[in-house]
Amino acid sequence: MDQSSSMFLLVIAFAGIIVLFIFLYFVPVGLWITALFSNVRVGLLELVGMRFRKVPPGVIVNSLITATKAGLELTTSDLETHYLAGGNVPTVIRALISADKANINLSFKQATAIDLAGRDVFEAVQISVNPKVINTPNVAAVAADGIQLVAKARVTVRANIAQLVGGAGEETILARVGEGIVTSIGSAATHKSVLENPDKISKLVLSRGLDAGTAFEILSIDIADIDVGANIGAKLQIDQASADLKVAEAKAEERRAMAVALEQEMKAKNVEMRAKVIEAEAEVPRALAEAFRNGTLGVMDYYRMENIKSDTSMRESIASSDKDSKDSGSGKSEKK
Repeated sequence: MDQSSSMFLLVIAFAGIIVLFIFLYFVPVGLWITALFSNVRVGLLELVGMRFRKVPPGVIVNSLITATKAGLELTTSDLETHYLAGGNVPTVIRALISADKANINLSFKQATAIDLAGRDVFEAVQISVNPKVINTPNVAAVAADGIQLVAKARVTVRANIAQLVGGAGEETILARVGEGIVTSIGSAATHKSVLENPDKISKLVLSRGLDAGTAFEILSIDIADIDVGANIGAKLQIDQASADLKVAEAKAEERRAMAVALEQEMKAKNVEMRAKVIEAEAEVPRALAEAFRNGTLGVMDYYRMENIKSDTSMRESIASSDKDSKDSGSGKSEKK
């Protein structure tokens, strides 16, 4: 009996410990006492309800204690609602405390909206207090004289709390600043004027209101570095001259092809005319025979015509020999 009684007592003690742990889990008495001594009124039933709603009481109560000590008037219902919506309660409380100490107008509703939008609300408050410097990548632009300039700028921005929800981010700021740099350099008459007064770029870009619709307010734009790049104008002229040369060569080739075609056409016409002449000459013997048969041409007439042809041929040969002798004589005199 003694042994069974001791085992029974051991089981009862073990069960009591388990029940105590379960009770302390659902009824966080220690957390309630901490809140009570921090002048934060949270009921035990309210803490039990948080457990059943799957809301960690430690996160809510500790955040509420921090907010109360900082002078913020919040309720457990506000913090629970934000937690159940998927928000980060401690970050929101830290942001509200930082904004309150820095005299920045930030309400709990705004902070929760910014947090649920996916932005780090505490970082936004920090950027609003301590402006952030954004370095732009190298921006290449060409002045009116054709010289390329490569500029790099530093943009000092401050978070715009009112535009954090729905406002554009850093990428938009960098894109707009780069566009402004390209426009200001492109409108310069010479690259030397840009190198002499780089602050003109900053003033021109800053005056265009590039932060409209963004989550930031641009405080200043400073040109960190400007380098001289390639002579784009000269390259374009060289490319244009090369293109004009190719066009001229193509037109010349077209004219040459047309001339060759015309020459071949003339040769074909010459051959055609020679063929017609040979055809006409072939008709001469027939005409002579027909004249002999008809009696319109006598034998003596035929011999006279042959004598005239022979005499003409002899004169042509004499004339050509005289011409050749003159040409040879002039060639010898030139050699002498």
